[in-house]
Amino acid sequence: MPHKEDSTTSISITQLHPTFAAEVRGVDFSQEIPPEVFQEIYEAITKYGVVKFPNTSLADASHVAFAARFGELDDVTPYTKQGKKHRLDFEQLFDVSNLLDDGSVAPLDSHRAAMNKGNSLFHVDSSFNPRRGGYSLLRAHELPPKGTGGATEYADARTAFDELPEDLKKELLEQDYVACHSLYHSRKTAAPGFLPDINPEEHFMSRHKLVQRHDPSGRMNLYIASHVHHIEGVSPEKSKQLIDTLYKHACDPKYTVAIEWTNNGDLILWDNTCVMHRATGGSFAGKYVRDMRRATVHDGSVHAWGLNEQSSDRMGYP
Repeated sequence: MPHKEDSTTSISITQLHPTFAAEVRGVDFSQEIPPEVFQEIYEAITKYGVVKFPNTSLADASHVAFAARFGELDDVTPYTKQGKKHRLDFEQLFDVSNLLDDGSVAPLDSHRAAMNKGNSLFHVDSSFNPRRGGYSLLRAHELPPKGTGGATEYADARTAFDELPEDLKKELLEQDYVACHSLYHSRKTAAPGFLPDINPEEHFMSRHKLVQRHDPSGRMNLYIASHVHHIEGVSPEKSKQLIDTLYKHACDPKYTVAIEWTNNGDLILWDNTCVMHRATGGSFAGKYVRDMRRATVHDGSVHAWGLNEQSSDRMGYP
């Protein structure tokens, strides 16, 4: 059950799950957030991995400005270069909606709806790029009627590592496996009939350690996601077995929490380097508008680039 933390700070924190996730109130988003309050937010995201701010007053410009306080922002240019039109005014906001570029709701059999299906798998943002995503900040711009939209579900990858069987944990630490991440792999997994001419193995894959220490908190972490195509240095059979085992373990319901969207202006901040997420049922319904907008911060930790060359190239799909 959620519980209120004892706190003498200017913000109030309600924990949403026994091991992670919290709701934060008391932040005035109508004006610039003072450094001492921002520090409290940073400490909260470090501890809880995911933080909800209900009913903020953020608009697109202030959303981008708040996100930029966490670091350098990613943008949508890898997608627009592939031919997609961007519906929003800011390149730093990813359009995580069920809308076409003209603002109409995408039909369920459309390319847009198919590509969105990848968001229904537990993943971390931009792990398929040479420099991975750090923090993401997702804001509800326009929600569908109550009872017709989906929550966003999060998985605690730090506690999932802590509670691995000891023999498997020992193997992972000793072998120091490298996982290869592909955007095309996850999109084709979620929607097998789409992107028929793309073979993930013919395209760039980002290389990241499968187990790593989460830089801000110092805790060990499973860096697993639906983007993981294979693990280097083992047989295909061993790779699949490891990925399936670890992914299923990290997504176990005891490590997950579903956070509901209740108001336009709700904002959820999470750390992709220690938390997975996915959109749940109803998020891609073809009848109602669901307009969600996300800013993602390039990771600034020691693991940001993984084992990749430091290139500005990033992946996008048509």
